[in-house]
Amino acid sequence: MIRVSVLYPNSEGATFDMPYYLDSHMPMVRDKLGSALLKDEIWQGLGAPGDQPATYRVLLHMYFESPESFNTAFHAHAEAIMADIPRYSSVQPVIELEAGV
Repeated sequence: MIRVSVLYPNSEGATFDMPYYLDSHMPMVRDKLGSALLKDEIWQGLGAPGDQPATYRVLLHMYFESPESFNTAFHAHAEAIMADIPRYSSVQPVIELEAGV
């Protein structure tokens, strides 16, 4: 199993429309990725040690069987998924594939 993290940096002046993200974007993503998406978790950054602001405003973790299953599901719909980002965020996310050790 792999995890794909989509991390939205908490940069000064950045905007993020959480209701749109939760009510429109994520249902669309789940629908398009279908059964390849095993589960997802959405986390909101609260802060960092020393009363510092959170590094990331929102962190999405999606789980897939393999890099291939993610690539197949995502690339079939990447254009639509990525085109929706400006509707809820003024920043581009950082996306990475991860494996447990």
